[in-house]
Amino acid sequence: MSEILCIYYSRTGHTRASMEEIARTLGAELAEVQDGVERGGWGGYLRCGADAVRKTCRRVRPLETRRPLEQYRLVIVGTPVWAGRCSAPIRSFLKEYGGRLRAAAYVITRKSADRNEEVFDQMDRYVPCGHAAAVSLRSGSVGYAFWQEEFLRQVREALR
Repeated sequence: MSEILCIYYSRTGHTRASMEEIARTLGAELAEVQDGVERGGWGGYLRCGADAVRKTCRRVRPLETRRPLEQYRLVIVGTPVWAGRCSAPIRSFLKEYGGRLRAAAYVITRKSADRNEEVFDQMDRYVPCGHAAAVSLRSGSVGYAFWQEEFLRQVREALR
């Protein structure tokens, strides 16, 4: 049984694809955060931006994991960047469960050239242990593979 849990929220599938690849490489368990809000199409896109700016937090559905969160050595949290912030479902998850994480790492996915690294600090507000590793990925960009490999190196180092 893995000691690493990869959790994520993905509206378009980019964050899901990155987290699936990271989980597969690390042999980690994978779980999706859901809040039950319709976020498809243009209306959903606008709702996502508004929720991010307003810092809306709706209750997330319980995660289906093999063990309680506090029993994982590391929880890797993946989120898209919405209006310069982490996604509302991940903010809600961290607000409710962030205090239970023993160690955390962050993966943010973005469309813009801006690396949005301030999102890591936003997430740390809800995670008392802070983060041991973090990466900002832009799918298809130059350096994507390098930054993913660097993140995996940081994770392996943190687990030693």
